[in-house]
Amino acid sequence: MRLEGKVALITGAASGIGRESALLFAAEGARVVVADLLADRAEETTQQIVAAGGEASCVIADVSRGADCEGMVRHAEERFGRLDVLFNNAGIMDARDGDAQETEEATWDRTMAINLKGVFFGCKYGIPALRRAGGGSVINTASFVALLGAATPQLAYTASKGGVLAMTRELAVLHARENIRVNALCPGPLRTELLMNFLDSEEKRQRRLVHVPMGRFGEASEMARSALFLASDDSSYTTGATFSVDGGITAAYVTPE
Repeated sequence: MRLEGKVALITGAASGIGRESALLFAAEGARVVVADLLADRAEETTQQIVAAGGEASCVIADVSRGADCEGMVRHAEERFGRLDVLFNNAGIMDARDGDAQETEEATWDRTMAINLKGVFFGCKYGIPALRRAGGGSVINTASFVALLGAATPQLAYTASKGGVLAMTRELAVLHARENIRVNALCPGPLRTELLMNFLDSEEKRQRRLVHVPMGRFGEASEMARSALFLASDDSSYTTGATFSVDGGITAAYVTPE
């Protein structure tokens, strides 16, 4: 039980990486706060955990709103008494996101508000809670496109995830002496609802997949197992890391400086 006695707050836990991580963290002994804007699906995740014998609580939160993020952290401490793991996972991939000419300001602003400001708000209110618990782990979901750029244009998404990487590195340095670790999980292309809805044709999917050395899309459950490592004490000497779980795509295309 790698998370025995720990309390984990996971945003975007109604589906995809968030749901798989919530289920896995609970199976590994964590008490889980399931945070999402989609009330019915968040409750579904919570009930799956409870049905499997775990302990979880659901909170509805829009991560682009500071008050909601403050509230979800308060919920974790009031319900379970502490916070040990903060997984800032919520994010969007807007189908209207394109190149600099195509992307409308509203699409840019919405993407930044959720993908980047949402992580900022999570850390703003979550890190003090980790400090009150004596330390803990922050995991921020970034993306391989923050390291490579995307073959299918998605400028706002790529820029937002680059910001998540930069913020992760700085927070890791700032809080390293407080027993608070901050790492970025960088998934490769995944077979999730989020990406499949964005890559809405077989041509788009093959254009993305052809670059992956392993020749397949990753699964949300594989990202959850990687997040478990970062959440647990197994990664006790890991902070400020860009943890790429991407089927080899960055190894194939990133040239060391």
